[in-house]
Amino acid sequence: MRLLFVVACLLLPGVAGAQQVFTPPPGCQGFLTVQSRGCKLSNHYRCPADPAGHQWRVDFGALGAYFVSRIDAEAQWIQSVDLVSGVQQDLAAGAVDPASFSGLLATGTDTYDFGQTASDGKRTRVRGFDTLTGRKVVVDGVELEETSFEFRETTADGIFLNTARGKEYINRNWRLFFSGPSEWDGGQGFAPYDQSPVRFDLPGDAGFMGVKPEFDCDAQLAVLPLPLVPVKGVAP
Repeated sequence: MRLLFVVACLLLPGVAGAQQVFTPPPGCQGFLTVQSRGCKLSNHYRCPADPAGHQWRVDFGALGAYFVSRIDAEAQWIQSVDLVSGVQQDLAAGAVDPASFSGLLATGTDTYDFGQTASDGKRTRVRGFDTLTGRKVVVDGVELEETSFEFRETTADGIFLNTARGKEYINRNWRLFFSGPSEWDGGQGFAPYDQSPVRFDLPGDAGFMGVKPEFDCDAQLAVLPLPLVPVKGVAP
């Protein structure tokens, strides 16, 4: 029900433009807004009624909100909605190898192999890995650890859908992944993309819970269809 409430509010015409701020569902509390490269803004929030460790993210581009996702304490992709197509995806039960943020921190590498079921009836399988490179960076005063990653998504029958590889970043305190310089291939060959974080807005900051991305939002980018690339912890 909470996901339906978020989607309904985001799709109301003029809401974001009128108030210029994102309001989490009743009872939920925002804790972080991330301004990223590639004309992307992400608002993160938590809801006490959810299982411990669960958190939500809503992504905004030049044309408004386009993606909602929910993860658990291990950064598993529990639920997501592509607001452009309206398709919802849910984590399928019985993962062969569940993603584990704790495992990544403990050993430096985490592999995963899990299924997703979509509201349009499609079932997919995602396999990949994350590895800590040992490199640390500081962005807007926040320390992040770099990871190397690769994943491949197929249909349940093994037909190729897309793959991605490159770098991401994690923050241990927030238990979140953030995009980095990477490549994505949806069948036409690898193409680069970069939605690395540029600024972190916390409660009290002027940009907290905003709705307008600020970086790389030129006129050409605003009209280009960008691939919806999943990101652990904040799924694109």
